[in-house]
Amino acid sequence: MNTSELNSFIVILIYGSLVLLSLLKLTNPLKVNRKANFWFGIFLFLWSTFWMDEVLFLITGETVEFHSLFPIRMIQFFTPVVFYFSVLFYTNPSFRFKAADIWFLLLPAAFLICLLLVKWGYTTPFEYLSVILILIQALFYTGLSYVTIRRHQRKIQQFSSNTEGINLNWLEYIILVLLIVNIIYVIYNLFYDPKSLNFFINAVFLLVIYWVAYYSLKQKEIYPLEEKQRQELISIDADSDTEEVKRKLISDDELVKIKKQLERVMEAQKPYLDSELNLIKLAEILLVSTHHLSYVINTGFGKNFFQYVNEYRIEHAKKLLQDSDHKYSILGIAYESGFNSKTSFNTTFKKLTGKTPSEYKRMSSGL
Repeated sequence: MNTSELNSFIVILIYGSLVLLSLLKLTNPLKVNRKANFWFGIFLFLWSTFWMDEVLFLITGETVEFHSLFPIRMIQFFTPVVFYFSVLFYTNPSFRFKAADIWFLLLPAAFLICLLLVKWGYTTPFEYLSVILILIQALFYTGLSYVTIRRHQRKIQQFSSNTEGINLNWLEYIILVLLIVNIIYVIYNLFYDPKSLNFFINAVFLLVIYWVAYYSLKQKEIYPLEEKQRQELISIDADSDTEEVKRKLISDDELVKIKKQLERVMEAQKPYLDSELNLIKLAEILLVSTHHLSYVINTGFGKNFFQYVNEYRIEHAKKLLQDSDHKYSILGIAYESGFNSKTSFNTTFKKLTGKTPSEYKRMSSGL
């Protein structure tokens, strides 16, 4: 099989994989992150259309003319916008479109005008302008998506003690890879022969698509399904550790009272050993509101919820590592301390102690 045949095979795999994954996300068998998966499914379908002309060429043996796929070219430009919509709903399932959001259509409108002018024969300079608009839109919406995910990662630390399954890292990595590949592709289209890069680009895209399939299908529900609890958590500011200080939610006396109550509960009941502990569960134990508890942790301890709980977990893990009577493995100690994976345990332990759990255990045993 030569390079051309191999590239054709990869193109078929790309198109088929994207269409299949799109259908899986749209049907959403697990019924999780419904709105986000709906928009993500549309994004995947739009993404698949970028290989439609190559697939049609393989089927018919004839090069597809520009005007034949003109409607497809029109909707393709919405791909980064739709991807951003999916990110919005992953990070905020209660998001609602407003009239002010009409600005989302400004760049697509400019691109459609360029496409129409190219179709009517005005290839210069509108053909190049349309490619530049594609690059601008890709940069703008991938950048906006990246910022939204980073803000989400800060927010979830305000209410979740284990963020590994809900931090959307996989989307963050995909954004970076797609951004780099798209920049290379656009540069080659403008200044070089894009056919020389086709095999490399398609091979990278195929790997990215399988990465997307794996992580998107295993993505669990990020926010609670119960509407009241969801709204409580969404309304917590991502930067509340600094913002909440500016406006007092409770009196100083009440803050001290809840702070002491919280410390007693953490020492006596050890709720941090529950790997699914979140702000709602801890607030229910203390019989206080989630906003008040968040305020106490942020203001009274100068930490977010994630930091506060995991410091207790690490202290518990250190005791187990120092205890020679317990023959737990590192993974066993991670689970016993309230972590739900060895990766998150190692990362948090190294961040707080400057050593890995294995290094700390060796040091404690005097080896």
